[in-house]
Amino acid sequence: MDSVQTLLVIVVISLTLLLVIVGMQVMLIIIDLRRAIKRLNSILEDAILGGGLIRPEKLTSVLEILHKGKKLETHGGS
Repeated sequence: MDSVQTLLVIVVISLTLLLVIVGMQVMLIIIDLRRAIKRLNSILEDAILGGGLIRPEKLTSVLEILHKGKKLETHGGS
């Protein structure tokens, strides 16, 4: 093999290793994001259904206001 073929083999091997490492990092990020979304879903479920931070009647009233297209400033006492 002459020098061009040797250089080409080295470049192909190094790029392959780099892509494998980047692929593993992307998979770890996706797994971590999946865990975070599951945790957030659990927290929101507890808050809405458990009567904690957010009460369902307040949430539905806000959704009704937004659905009707009225501004939040028009509701209120003044």
